Order: sequence, then C-alpha cells, then structure tokens
Amino acid sequence: MAYGIALDLGTSGYRSHLVDLDQNGRIISTSITMRHPLPGANIMDHLHFWMENGEDVGHRIIIETVDKLIAMHGTKANEIERLAVCGNPAQLSMFEKIEIRDLAFAGQSMLKRLNVKVPERKAHSIKADELGLTSVKKTAEIRIPPSIRHEIGADALAMIMKTKMLEEKGTCMVTDYGTNAEMGLLYKGELYTGSAAAGPAMEGQSIEYGMLAAPEAISDLAVGPGGKWYNYVLDAKLRPVQTSLIDPKDGSGRILNDIPARGITGTGCVACVALGLETGVIKLPNIDTPDHMLHLMNGISFYEKDLHEAGKAMGAIRAGHRTLIEEVGIDDDELKTMFLAGASGTYVDPIKAQVVGLVPRVLDKTVQAGNTSLMMAYDILVDDDGLDKMQDVANAISSKHIMFATSKTFEDIYVNEIAYWDEGMPFSMFNDVLRDKGYRPLPDIRRPKETIRIVSSDIPIVGSRGLKVLDNVGVYLVNSFPECIGCRKCEKECPERALTVYDMGSKKFKIQIATEHCLGTACKNCESVCPQKCFNFSELKIVNRG
Repeated sequence: MAYGIALDLGTSGYRSHLVDLDQNGRIISTSITMRHPLPGANIMDHLHFWMENGEDVGHRIIIETVDKLIAMHGTKANEIERLAVCGNPAQLSMFEKIEIRDLAFAGQSMLKRLNVKVPERKAHSIKADELGLTSVKKTAEIRIPPSIRHEIGADALAMIMKTKMLEEKGTCMVTDYGTNAEMGLLYKGELYTGSAAAGPAMEGQSIEYGMLAAPEAISDLAVGPGGKWYNYVLDAKLRPVQTSLIDPKDGSGRILNDIPARGITGTGCVACVALGLETGVIKLPNIDTPDHMLHLMNGISFYEKDLHEAGKAMGAIRAGHRTLIEEVGIDDDELKTMFLAGASGTYVDPIKAQVVGLVPRVLDKTVQAGNTSLMMAYDILVDDDGLDKMQDVANAISSKHIMFATSKTFEDIYVNEIAYWDEGMPFSMFNDVLRDKGYRPLPDIRRPKETIRIVSSDIPIVGSRGLKVLDNVGVYLVNSFPECIGCRKCEKECPERALTVYDMGSKKFKIQIATEHCLGTACKNCESVCPQKCFNFSELKIVNRG
C-alpha cells in the first residue's frame, strides 16, 4: 500500500488527511491540532519567536508537531511516500526552514540592511529527510506549492483556485477568516490582496471558552422562542447540530440531544455578537445582562472581555475589506460576490457575519467554500501535475499586494473600528469620522440575494477511520537559570498557565513552558515579573524528543 499526507499549515493549527494513493486518492482519516505549536497568538508572534529563539528551535517544534499529527493516522512511516502542504508564506517557510525575515519586516531598506536574500518561493519538491521528518519515508516526496508573489502565498492561491473566483464575471472578494485573514478583491482581471492580522478570536482563541472548530464546539446560535437561543454544536464529523435552547441572560433552558459542548468557536463568537446586537443584549461596549455575560449550554459563557477581543478581530477584517475597496476605488454597488473560506468562513452564518462587519454590507451573493488550503494540499498530493498547474495560475495572475501594516487607509479605518467596538462609538459618528477623513461611509446593509454553501463542513470528508484530535502537542521549552530562587512568580503570572517551575533539589529549579499555550514574545510576563531578573525567554530550549 502507498499512502500520502495532505497537510494544511494554518496560523491557528494544523489539519491533515491520510490518503490512499493506490485507490484513486481515497481519504482514509483526518487529524488536527487544536492550536499552533509555536508560542504566540498570531503570525507576527510566530515570526518573532523564530527570530529570537532561533530557527533550529522553531523548526524542531514544527517538525515534531507534524510528526505527531501524522502518527495519529496509525500508518507505518515506510508506507507514506508523499506529503503535500499548503499555507501562507510564513508557515511554509518555517516548515521548510528557509528565510522568513522578508515576511517579518516591511520595507526594502530594512531588508537591505539585514542583507536578506528573498527566496523565490516557486513550486518545488524536496525529500522528507531534508526536513528531519520521521513519520514518513525518508525518501518521501514533499510537495511545496508556489506563492503568487513572496507575500501572497499558496493559501491565497488556493482560495482563488478552489472558489473559482477567476471565472466570476463581476467584481468579487474572497477572505480566509483566520488569525491572519488573507483577502483578495478581483476587479477587471486584476487581483488586489491584503492580509489583516485579525488576532486569534476568529479561530476561537484568546476567548475564555474558545476553541478551534472541532467536535463539541458551539459553532452557531439562532434566536428561538421566548428570547432563548438555539445552540449549534459540531458533531464527530464536524457538522453543526441543533443541541439546546438556552436563555442567554441566565443560562436556563433545555438540552435537545446528547451532544455536549466544551467550548465555542470563532463563528460561535460571531453569532453571540450578532444576536446580542440585534436583540439588544449587547449595547456596545457592554453586555447588558445582570452579570455582564452571555450564557450558553453546559455552563459556557461569553464575557465582555471576549466581546472586545472578538471586536478587534472583526474590526480588523472590516478595515481590510474597506481598505481594498478604497485603494481600488470601486463603489459598494460594484461588489457582487463574496467568497468565504477557512473553518470560520464555513461555519459562520453570512447574514450574522454581515451584521458584525465580516462580510461587505452590499452584496448579491455569498459563497462558503470550506478549508480551501487543505483542499489544495489534497489536489497537489494526488495530481502529479498539481504543482505545475498552481504555478501556471500564479504566473498568470496580475496582482497588487497592499501592506496593511504600512497603509494609512487601513490605520485610519481600524482606529475607527476600535472606537466602535471598545468605546461604543455610535454608528452615525463612525460614518461621520470616515467622511471627515476623506473616506466613503459604510452603506446600509443590503442582504445578499443568494447564500450558497458548497460544503457542509470545513473538512467535508474525514474518512472511514474518522477524525482524530491532537489536544496536547506536547512540545516544551525548558531551561534553568542559576540565579532563580524558585519563587514561582513567573508561573503565577502566566496568563495561559503554560509555565511550570520544577524544584530539582539543591536550590536548582527548572522552567518548563508548553509551546502551544504560550503567548510568546507578545506577552513575556514570565520574564518581566522575575524579581531576580534572570529569566531570559530567548534562552529557552526545546527538550529532547521522548
């Protein structure tokens, strides 16, 4: 038997298929992680960790995680002959262990000072032993897809190809709703792209009860009788099922079937905010209930801090959409179709998404396309000409990338979004500020005439062996600092409970950090609260395998 692995390297987690290469590419099983293995909550955190702690440490964390994910499929390594990956340029570059500084720094002058040689990032193949992978054959072919340009990656190309947006006659937009929200606007044959660092809330992270789209996650809500809300939970095949009817003000209600909930996805957060705004339970910037939280099933709650975290993500994505529209100079009425990709783009209700700003306010049609990155990894795994086809499309697309990090338009609009979500700026004032700055106001919402869902879940086929979840990546950073007195202040102040201090005896202490839970360089509470000033985050090293 010959097997292959299709692997989506996402910013918030990894997803993979085991594929039978002898039986017309039959998907046998699916395995996913619940988080990204590198410390941090977004792509910039991952890049900073990579540069600060060293590429050897970062690459080993990634490869060990991929090995564990593939091992969950239960197939012998010597039977896996091929692996195909897809993801954004940063994730693919870190997986392959090539230059990433051109993605971390904006501006050619900085890259010149650092003597950075920008890699080509064209479609190519390498062997597994070049990466240190042990879960597949040493000689297994690793297929790596191209970027359109160095900053417009294979994930964006996957969105374009799998949604078939190039076949659309009118102006259309596509977005992969994730931590690093990639988006594109196609106008008169030219593709304008951007990437908004929306933060992890769209993937259900940095939310009190948040989790990725996985079994037992609340993925949607709907208003039911008596002001109560129906809760929809993902089943074992990642399909949303109406599971309970709960009063969001106090948690009372009834369970409708035996599928429990253990958390809430990003799309569940979107539903909370949209329904809260529409029913008056949310009056920005507050949740207008006695205890200032929304109650869902099984004791899961949505807090005001979650509202503000979600607002930052939704505001960043709307600011990205508006920046593309302003930069291209189109009228709102010209935008006809919106393609939604990724797990969040699959499970979100497009009408609720329109309420909170994730979908443009004037549209004819929305199309939900699923996890296009994993779909594309599958395509290039089973099709020997797949890489060439992707490269041909990449070469043919005329594109312009807008760096939101340096865009004055994005900055102005995003500041407005923060005032709306965090300070409760009235919507009329929101539009007044836009006009004062020379931008067009947001139009009144016009519901799309069509809402098309191509797939029932973001991973439509999980395979006969089912879905396996790698809850604990199990990769740790450790070190001992001679001046450490074992006060455990670093452990107590870690917001994600990722850090543990071990007493090794003889007044020696070991620091251990679970990489998947650590917020990385964006936090460093552990380093800043150390009374001895001996904790140095950049000196942490990955523990030996096993």
